[in-house]
Amino acid sequence: MLAIVIVFRLRSWTGLVLACLGVLLGISLAVDRSNFKTCEESSFCKRQRSVRPGLSPYRALLDSLQLGPDALTVHLMNEVTKVLLVLELQGLQKNMTRIRIDELEPRRPRYRVPDVLVADPPTARLSISGRDDNSVELTVAEGPYKIILTARPFRLDLLEDRSLLLSVNARGLLHFEHQRAPRVSFSDKVSLTLGSIWDKIKNLFSSQEPGKRHSKLTLIASRMVSDEGALGRGAGVLAKQKLWSSSFAFLPGPMSVGLDFSLPGMEHVYGIPEHADSLRLKVTEGGEPYRLYNLDVFQYELYNPMALYGSVPVLLAHSPHRDLGIFWLNVAETWVDISSNTAGKTLFGKMLDYLQGSGETPQTDVRWMSESGIIDVFLLLGPSVFDVFRQYASLTGTQALPPLFSLGYHQSRWNYRDEADVLEVDQGFDDHNMPCDVIWLDIEHADGKRYFTWDPSRFPQPLTMLEHLASKRRKLVAIVDPHIKVVSGYRVHEELQNQGLYVKTRDGSDYEGWCWPGAAGYPDFTNPTMRAWWANMFSFENYEGSAPNLYVWNDMNEPSVFNGPEVTMLKDAQHYGGWEHRDVHNIYGFYVHMATADGLVQRSGGIERPFVLSRAFFAGSQRFGAVWTGDNTAEWDHLKISIPMCLSLGLVGLSFCGADVGGFFKNPEPELLVRWYQMGAYQPFYRAHAHLDTGRREPWLLPSQYHDMVRDALNQRYSLLPFWYTLFYQAHREGIPVMRPLWVNFPQDVTTFSIDDQFLLGEKWGGQEMELGPCAVNEYISYHSQVWYDIESYQKHHGPQTLYLPVTLSTVSRRGGRVWTIVPRWMRVRRSSECMKDDPITLFVALSPQGTAQGELFLDDGHTFSYQTHNEFLLRRFSFSGNTLVSSSADPKGHFETPIWIERVVIIGAGKPAAVVLQTKGSPETRLSFQHDPETSVLILRKPGVNVASDWSIHLQ
Repeated sequence: MLAIVIVFRLRSWTGLVLACLGVLLGISLAVDRSNFKTCEESSFCKRQRSVRPGLSPYRALLDSLQLGPDALTVHLMNEVTKVLLVLELQGLQKNMTRIRIDELEPRRPRYRVPDVLVADPPTARLSISGRDDNSVELTVAEGPYKIILTARPFRLDLLEDRSLLLSVNARGLLHFEHQRAPRVSFSDKVSLTLGSIWDKIKNLFSSQEPGKRHSKLTLIASRMVSDEGALGRGAGVLAKQKLWSSSFAFLPGPMSVGLDFSLPGMEHVYGIPEHADSLRLKVTEGGEPYRLYNLDVFQYELYNPMALYGSVPVLLAHSPHRDLGIFWLNVAETWVDISSNTAGKTLFGKMLDYLQGSGETPQTDVRWMSESGIIDVFLLLGPSVFDVFRQYASLTGTQALPPLFSLGYHQSRWNYRDEADVLEVDQGFDDHNMPCDVIWLDIEHADGKRYFTWDPSRFPQPLTMLEHLASKRRKLVAIVDPHIKVVSGYRVHEELQNQGLYVKTRDGSDYEGWCWPGAAGYPDFTNPTMRAWWANMFSFENYEGSAPNLYVWNDMNEPSVFNGPEVTMLKDAQHYGGWEHRDVHNIYGFYVHMATADGLVQRSGGIERPFVLSRAFFAGSQRFGAVWTGDNTAEWDHLKISIPMCLSLGLVGLSFCGADVGGFFKNPEPELLVRWYQMGAYQPFYRAHAHLDTGRREPWLLPSQYHDMVRDALNQRYSLLPFWYTLFYQAHREGIPVMRPLWVNFPQDVTTFSIDDQFLLGEKWGGQEMELGPCAVNEYISYHSQVWYDIESYQKHHGPQTLYLPVTLSTVSRRGGRVWTIVPRWMRVRRSSECMKDDPITLFVALSPQGTAQGELFLDDGHTFSYQTHNEFLLRRFSFSGNTLVSSSADPKGHFETPIWIERVVIIGAGKPAAVVLQTKGSPETRLSFQHDPETSVLILRKPGVNVASDWSIHLQ
């Protein structure tokens, strides 16, 4: 298990003085909050929040209940408005429940999210096990839990035995804004009549098509009426008039939905990224809720619930005895309120007293509020956090297995000037003996920011440049953003325009915004035809100058619109199928990521695995590649926040996460940059990136005294690539996160529940705490029953204690413990991962106090889908007990020929044996030479010489 614990504190009085001066002088590099809405300024959030806890106005009409083979349906009536909704309740296999609520007879269909789920989840039959005048008790065929449906007021309670797991609408906050018929006032009728008369007069004297008259005025009127502020005044004028025209289109009006969930016994909740905030979610009631609305936020602030680039509406609740998850499947703008309560004080406290005895139970209440769509929610019932991970993965898919090179180091900036600059950076890594797999190009590489092109003066021979990198076994990533320059002669724009594949305005014209190229059109990625067209653009024929070692970066795909409200698209923009942008906003970046990944797969005939980095994301984006934390800043607090930000993403399936090493904005001081290299080496995605206006910061440009520190960090990353690759295979196979909070592996240790300056990689290594200063760090080793080993010196530590480490030392420890404590490594670091892929393996075995250890190693060709299509892979299991190390197959389906052999075994925590014997099938026993250090209890076995694919055992006698 690998764990890193980082605690950042102010490093010096100088930093404090500078910070104070910044405040006094009014210096501000933070986000402009006026560009982004608060809940009070978001009309639907304000309306939803105005509904206070109390008795719900909704009643389940039990006489409408129908129980089919796959679902139960029942009508819900709002006893104030008499509007009918329909509840669909499904028991699902793998201990899950699905709840859907929609209008019974909507004036128009509401958006139901497609493509996020990998398939319709298999159902588990519901049966009625009890019933009275006001409730129905349901039993789930394949689960140990029951569901109690209470009619008046409407509520759902999920129980396991006599334990209440969670309650739905216990606080009475179900609020479903039904679609209304437009109400037209007398003055509006006069205006409409005059408009109709004027149209008829104009028709007598003009041959102009009615639908095209006064288009600018029409657009202005459309935007005025569709503005949230107008809708926020309630059901007033819900009709949109096309002034001076005989045609009318009625807006559906307010369509927000909200629902509350009560979690008795739960005090710690996590998830719902992306926010630059603590790992554990904070109570928001009385303040700002967490917002989920993909936005391009310039220089985002830390430790607040403002929306950022991506949204995953998944919340996890943890206690020492249970784990639960809530997946709110809605892609409209969403706000989430968290409140802390005691179950004895809530509306269902009496039920809890009856079931679990009297007294107050800690409780967290969660309230979801979305602007449109239906209520579609999955309840993930655990019982363990690993069960919750697997349940969610069964719905949205697991992390894509990345190509091996993408787990190496990436060097980027905005922008490398030209081909000569790229080749100079490439050579710089070789000259300074530093590994690197990928060099990146930002927007300046394209011809006038026309994506899928190359600037002819700066990059006149891209194929030659790519061939040179390929000769070093390195790759190139080029940015392709989803805003297209509106200019004649640009084939991409003209094809999109001619085929009608852009997002539209309400009057049917192409939506046009402002972004890096200037005037830009926005492809409608919700259209499957558009996604297919986009994927085809990545063929080598269409993307001229591309090659197999060119990969892709999707930025600005929230979508970012510089002149749009909140730097994004107008909510009344029109998408495929007649949906408004407000209905689909948070899925836009998901579709960009999907289409780009599909394009890279298709260009190879379905053989090669893609690598695509995306800034925007949604639930399920893990299937397409990597994400990062966006435009961070070269400050210590931004280094610190990268940990909880990536941990939150890992908890909801997005394991391939990282932060820009060194910070995107501003110039980092040398120690900060070194520390970021050290930290980044232990985060899943490892890329240095910087703003156009920052100084160059290739690692060898640091003062010379720091070169070895950065080189050591890079070498550690590359040495551990077999371990990283195995972790990603486990994430791909099972849906478990690569980078984990401590509480995931120590679920009953309450002290870990709020720790977010420390993390684990898999289950192999463990932890430290760093107080960053000019010269040293403090390392905190936790857990009384655990043994921890320093990664470099192999020194043994028992928790808890605090260690003092100088800055030159590595900042990582390995845990010797119950499972997964055998780590495979490549000890010959070369210029790139592909140069190392056939190198021999060294096994590091960290023994528990009981003298046991276990681990896995996954190997395949590192870049194709053959591990899936032809079972061309190896999954080896290593186990140590009773003084014997055994290698066996962990998946007999796999077969893969490899020259890789076991070069060395390093056993940490071992005594000195009298002899060491190797046993392989069909061969006589072989004695191995060894070396033992009594001070560190490290035993080194030299050259076992066995192929990694074979079965063998090593006995310490």
